Parts: sequence; C-alpha cells; structure tokens
Amino acid sequence: MAQWEGKAKGTPLGYKIFIFFIKNLGLNAAYSILVFVAAYYVIFSYATTKASYYFYSKRLKQSRFKSIISVYKNYFVFGQTLIDRTAISFGLKDKFTFTHDGREKMQALLNKRKGGVIFSAHVGSFNIARYFFDDFDMTDTGVNLMVTDQENEQIKQYVGAVSTDTSMKFIVIKDDMSHIFQMNDVLSKGEVIIFAADRYVEGIQFLEHDFFEKPVKYPSGPYKLAARKKMPILFMYIMKGSGKRYNLYAREPEFSESSIKPSHVLKEYVRNTEIMVKKYPLQWFNYYDYWDDLKT
Repeated sequence: MAQWEGKAKGTPLGYKIFIFFIKNLGLNAAYSILVFVAAYYVIFSYATTKASYYFYSKRLKQSRFKSIISVYKNYFVFGQTLIDRTAISFGLKDKFTFTHDGREKMQALLNKRKGGVIFSAHVGSFNIARYFFDDFDMTDTGVNLMVTDQENEQIKQYVGAVSTDTSMKFIVIKDDMSHIFQMNDVLSKGEVIIFAADRYVEGIQFLEHDFFEKPVKYPSGPYKLAARKKMPILFMYIMKGSGKRYNLYAREPEFSESSIKPSHVLKEYVRNTEIMVKKYPLQWFNYYDYWDDLKT
C-alpha cells in the first residue's frame, strides 16, 4: 500500500554542512557541492531513485534517458531548496526575490478574518511559507502551518536554532489527536491553517482520486474539515524559479463554498497540483511509492 512513512529527506549532518558553507563560503559554494550529492543519491539511494524514476517515466511519460536526467536534476533542485530554506532561516532572506501570482487572493482571505484553509503539497517549497506570509498584512489574522512531529523536530534542531522570528505559528500533528482541538480553536478565532495534504499514512481515513491518470490515496481529514467548516479555501504552491527567485501561486477553487463537499475540494486540489507539477516537473519531492505501483 502506498503511504508516506513520516520521514523527510535531509539529515543533521547535511544541514550542518549546508550551514557551514553558507556562513563561510556563500550560497553558490553551497550549491556546488550538490553536483556530487545529487550523483550520490542517484546511485546509492535505490528506493528514492526508483520512485523518482517511476514518476518521470510512467506518470510524466518521459523517455528513459530524459527520466534519468530528470532524477538527477530533481535531487539537485531539492538540495537547492534545502540550502535556500536554511539560508533564509539564517537571516539571508534579502538574498532572494519573492514574487506572487494571486497575492490579492491571499490577502483577501486574510482580510476576511473568518478563518480559512490553505492547501499545499510537497511540490516546491511550501516549508518557506512563513517567510512569504511575513510580507502580507496579518495584523488580525493568525496563520498556522500543520507539521508532523518529525518535521517539527527538524525545524527546531536544524533550522529553528538559527531562525529569524516570523509571525507564523505551528500546529504539530500528534498521535493522541490533540491537534484536532488546536485546529478547531484557531479556526474559531478566525485564523488560517495551511495543510500539505498530499501524503497518506496507513491507518487513517482516506479519499481516492486519479493523479496523473492513476488513483492515489489522500488523507481525508483536511478535505472533510474544509467542507464541514465551509470556510474560504485557497490552493497555494511556492515554487523555486531561476536563480534565487521564489514564486507563490494562490488559486481559488471552482465551486461555491455553500455547496462544498470533501470530494469537490480534493478534485480541485488534484487539478491545481497537476498544473503546478507540469509547470515545474523537477520540483516533485515525494520520494516513495506514491502510486503503489512499484514491486519490492
């Protein structure tokens, strides 16, 4: 069964190396080591390379040669996003350019002060959302990013230790489900929650929808929450552009909030995510058997 195991790529040693290069040699020097790191992962990280190759060859229907090149480039770009996130957290945000496509939609949602749900994915760099939101007027509207325990520990240990302050808050997904109470509480206060709602974990309820022409299981919780609360919804993607540029895309759903159902939200989520992946194919960062189609 295709499922995420709760582990993100990136290690303590890797972050320490990135921080050393960024502090002492600069961003371009940090990027240069990725030439070797990406090659290492292509050769020695069999499971992730196999999953990545499947994505390019079977789901995007690239040729064998192009798929191999895409796997290498994908690792390289992923490494760049990790370096960039570390650098931004380290206080080097001014080294980057941030652009918005749909800024008015995002600001309008915040201005409503009715709460809201923003759906993102492990496509691009949603983890730097907190630095994008510092550029919005959030005077009366809190923004909360949902993270797993593992992601939260990573933030605290390898990013938070050098991080500049931001106004975004975090809600940690707990086994005891206590995060449900936090979610309801912040929504009742008119705050916004951001979900990366593309990874299914075994044992939880799910919805299913075709993604690149093959069914995928999605955690049902975020979609049911959005439908039940009937709050404003946006689909958000933060993608790395050329050089040190990041682009935020905000998209509205094509349905009425009054008639919303979980299946409607998921359908729109998949549609928007497919559009973004086609536009930025090298920024697909789900390194596991996403479609449950690989035999071990």
